[in-house]
Amino acid sequence: MASASESTLYSGAATGAEAAFGAAAERWNVTEVNYTFAGHADARTRGLKELSPTELKRGDVSLTYVGRMMNRVYRDTPLFRKVLQSIWHQINSAQEVFVVGAILPDGHVKGGTGWGAEFAKLCNKPLYVFDQDRGHWLKWAEGTWKSAGEPVITETAFCGTGTRSPTDAGKAAIDALFERSFGS
Repeated sequence: MASASESTLYSGAATGAEAAFGAAAERWNVTEVNYTFAGHADARTRGLKELSPTELKRGDVSLTYVGRMMNRVYRDTPLFRKVLQSIWHQINSAQEVFVVGAILPDGHVKGGTGWGAEFAKLCNKPLYVFDQDRGHWLKWAEGTWKSAGEPVITETAFCGTGTRSPTDAGKAAIDALFERSFGS
């Protein structure tokens, strides 16, 4: 298990779960890197890393590919593309990924966060989702979602992301994750 002072949270500074992950990181003295871009409405200012257009392009992905992978249709807007590109940086920087949101019946995570979860799967990174509808953590393993019990952060570089609308249970799950991982 990693210590708080040696750990870095990679996130996106957005309102909701990302802001809750950031607040928990700050309370535990975990370094934050919050990927953002010009024009993004950031809920966190600690650890902001504004991605240049060149850096954003490194995370570019075909919306057709992402849509097919996730059984969805996405509108190709500049903002949405930048959000997906910044999520690529979050997942790419991390060694394990923690998400607060909901797993849909088709096995994909709901919303834009779903791309982060799918990218984590493609990269074979440990992926945990606190499913707010089910009220517990699940882990992607052997091609399916399995109960994860009470996971802990084991890597020094981890991603915390998720829905813009975390429930009280979702916020409590983030706080408990940090307590289990870094508490004495």
